[in-house]
Amino acid sequence: VQLQASGGGLAQAGGSLRLSCAASGRTFDRLVMGWFRQAPGKDRELVAAINWISGSAYYVDSVKGRFAISRDNIKNTVALQMDSLKSEDTAVYYCASSRRNSATMPEVDYWGQGTLVTVSS
Repeated sequence: VQLQASGGGLAQAGGSLRLSCAASGRTFDRLVMGWFRQAPGKDRELVAAINWISGSAYYVDSVKGRFAISRDNIKNTVALQMDSLKSEDTAVYYCASSRRNSATMPEVDYWGQGTLVTVSS
């Protein structure tokens, strides 16, 4: 499985950004896909995840109502639409996939490269 992330950049607080992750490989190897982020001096955390088959989604509490994860089964892409951005959303965002059918992605099998999101207040 290869994951190629794109998007990110600079946004003002209250603004929007969209991240996209192009995935290759078997669906079995990427049953759940998600976005993690790591802010300076903090641990990496799961932001949102989606089950490739069912489309069911998981969000960390801090982004509920602001972020939306989606997948395109034809294009094999996963997107993270980020609205109402806050300065605390500033981080490097990573696309990830897991073979394990768990919404919280306790085991990540593949990582994409990080993409920086900076939110100015």
